Amino acid sequence: MNTGQKLWQEAKRIIPGGNQLLSKRAERFLPGLWPAYYDRAKGCEVWDLDGNHYYDFAQMGVGACVLGYADDDVNAAVIEAVNKGSMCTLNAPEEVALAKRLIGLHPWAEQARFARTGGEACAVAVRIGRAATGKGRVAFCGYHGWHDWYLAANIGDESNLDGQLLPGLSPTGLFRGLKESNLPFNYNRLDELEALTKRHDDIGVIIMEPQRGNAPAPGFLEGVRAIADRIGAVLIFDEVTSGFRVNMGGIHLTYGVEPDIAVFGKALGNGYPIAAIIGRRKAMDAAQSSFISSTMWTERVGYTAALATLEKMERLNVPARLTELGLRLNAGWERIAAETGVGVHIDGIPPLTHIGFTCPEAPAAQTFYTQQMLEKGYLLGAAVYMTNAYDEAIIDRFVADSATVFAELRAAQQDGSLEKRLKGGVIQAGFKRLT
Repeated sequence: MNTGQKLWQEAKRIIPGGNQLLSKRAERFLPGLWPAYYDRAKGCEVWDLDGNHYYDFAQMGVGACVLGYADDDVNAAVIEAVNKGSMCTLNAPEEVALAKRLIGLHPWAEQARFARTGGEACAVAVRIGRAATGKGRVAFCGYHGWHDWYLAANIGDESNLDGQLLPGLSPTGLFRGLKESNLPFNYNRLDELEALTKRHDDIGVIIMEPQRGNAPAPGFLEGVRAIADRIGAVLIFDEVTSGFRVNMGGIHLTYGVEPDIAVFGKALGNGYPIAAIIGRRKAMDAAQSSFISSTMWTERVGYTAALATLEKMERLNVPARLTELGLRLNAGWERIAAETGVGVHIDGIPPLTHIGFTCPEAPAAQTFYTQQMLEKGYLLGAAVYMTNAYDEAIIDRFVADSATVFAELRAAQQDGSLEKRLKGGVIQAGFKRLT
């Protein structure tokens, strides 16, 4: 029946792009077959519009639900907040409580601002950084959202962002005068950042993900910090994806390198919309000289959800659990790959692990893996965000079922029938216009 796929085809006709988030497009998982919509979700389990049941090994709400879907404790706090009034002319006290909580977890930080999504929080952070330094150019490394300041990197050369995370992002709709306002450098390439500073003396902001995939090379983060200090730039660590996965705070705490500003989202609210910008007073005070303001940044639910999420994560030591489960999954993948002869590479931090296939037909291999695992009751993509709702039994069951699919995949590679075994199209990577 696949009611979800039928609804997705209808959505693409009346919603440009089909939905509001590129990462949830059905074509990125299993064209023509992905269930696309959910009826309900609890823990790590999902039921689609036809009542089919799946374990979510795809994205767990694109990394938002580290405690699991519809967590009882977070939901209880949110329901209480809603019943007391989620919006008012007066301010919600939870806003102050969350600011104090985040500053307490990051001793270098002195102030906090809030938003509702990671992309807008990064835009706020960059605005603050520019206001603090009075210099307009931004050097960046990594993926930082959809706003003009970021996509401007592709004006004049639409491949500038390809190595950051999503290839094919077009600067269509941007003012061409933003060209060269945003300058990319690659991770672990301190020489590239140095070269940018030699060509441009007006870099006021350096924004980067402290880690997404590979670990920082010795001295890399320290080198970026030193360059920012030397040129008088505000250093921003984008922890929207990495935050609260390996420890209670930003992953930068693990490496002992302090930014001037850090940005958080995703895991912070366990699926409820909340994002945070924390920083040193010297940088953050500049927010008062630039107009940064939004009605919905003041609603109560996001703050309440974040406070409840942080309390439970700390009480249960969830980051340690996410690492433990991620290492278990990685070990399982490595074992079955060796047993079947399927070539894979596994990267990322254990709580956010990523599998790729090392063969010429890699997209088809990933599609086949997702297709066969869907039939076994799993939602699956290339990236797996760990959740506290997993346990060892679920991980082991997933690995055992994956072993069967790996054997089928290897046989299809050997007899050349891989693409013939696909029941729909091959997955789409990066950004593509939908028709």
